[in-house]
Amino acid sequence: MHSKAKIGALLSFLFMGLGQIYHRQFIKGILFLVLEVYLLVFWSLPFRWAMWGLTTLGETTQQRKGFEVIQGDHSIFLLIEGIIFLISFLLFLWIYYLNVRDAYKVGKVRDQGIQPNSFKATLKNMWENGFPYILLTPSILFTAFLTVLPLLFGILIAFTNYSGPNHLPPKSLVDWVGFQTFIDLFNMKTWSNTFYGVFSWTIIWAILSTATTFFVGLFFAILINNKGIKLKRFWRGIFILPWAIPQFISILIMRNLFNGEFGPINQYLEAIGLAAIPWLSDPFWAKFTLVFINMWFGFPYWMILMSGVMTTIDKSLFEAAEVDGASPWQRFRTITMPIVMFSTAPLLIMAFAGNFNNFNVIYLMTQGNPVNVNYSYAGSTDILITWIYKMTLEQSQFAMASVVSILIFFVVAAFSVWNFRKTRAFKEEDMMS
Repeated sequence: MHSKAKIGALLSFLFMGLGQIYHRQFIKGILFLVLEVYLLVFWSLPFRWAMWGLTTLGETTQQRKGFEVIQGDHSIFLLIEGIIFLISFLLFLWIYYLNVRDAYKVGKVRDQGIQPNSFKATLKNMWENGFPYILLTPSILFTAFLTVLPLLFGILIAFTNYSGPNHLPPKSLVDWVGFQTFIDLFNMKTWSNTFYGVFSWTIIWAILSTATTFFVGLFFAILINNKGIKLKRFWRGIFILPWAIPQFISILIMRNLFNGEFGPINQYLEAIGLAAIPWLSDPFWAKFTLVFINMWFGFPYWMILMSGVMTTIDKSLFEAAEVDGASPWQRFRTITMPIVMFSTAPLLIMAFAGNFNNFNVIYLMTQGNPVNVNYSYAGSTDILITWIYKMTLEQSQFAMASVVSILIFFVVAAFSVWNFRKTRAFKEEDMMS
């Protein structure tokens, strides 16, 4: 004899709501049944059209007859519409699974000889036990259509030829090209030279900008926490100002200060008999200036953070080390530095990832300049994220920009995961759990 649980699950699998109706939960079963009927009647044709658009990206191009323009298929609109329907279909499959599971669970209750809940009792149970899930449901929907949808769109663009001037809707159609854009990035010299050059500078920039802000912040934290320093709050307040002022304003001010033609810094150098320095027009000096300015903006954060860590260190550790004859450097190396690194290592990894994509400082300060004739759509100080910005908003090279953004994700994700696994703070958390 088949159990009621299996029969109910099978019926709900064949058509939503049939299992609930079999279990005599008529209102709930009818609601599930009406939902599937509504979707089959009103959404089957739009869903098929959306899947056609997602797979073909359109077949009819824009045409002109005299002064009349006859619009064709818009490949990007079709792609977005297809992704929306695909996500909606996945959400429907999730609801379908819940419908089958519900029929199975109610059947298990009936197999035990217990009367299943009425619709009113079911609603009450959902409100009492499922209240957190009710609150999370809107978040799931927002995440699906405001986060997952743009993410999928950006990834899928990499597998098309969506780029100017020949494949820009609505005038032209976009086609699926598979991994051809990835191959072009590494095989075509115009792209590969730019990618390797920009990528190497991005790595150098991320390492230098993270290391300089960290160690300068550490230096000032040690200096301010020194016993002989008075007015500690005053000094902390002074040094926190570069971080407290909006970065957008500070960068624009710095760009004028370091201007090679009329900047006050070069005027002061010339006034004391020194030659003017091409801060922003020479590739080396432009990179040096960017690292220096980023250090000025970033070190106060680390200074305050590490000052807080240092105040929590037990003073008896230093007293015991001093009694044992340890020098100030030895006390710093064996006590202060390990504790500071233990507390700040996860943030240091996040800072590296942030500097890897530090758009503001690079673009607002130099806009990627000075010009590099060996690069395609990039300057000497461009990092990957600013190169992507130029390829999309200035040059309409959307497919290649999408490929580079995917590579950025893999690099940052791999580095972050590897470092987090090596970090002692996370290892200790795993041991405690």
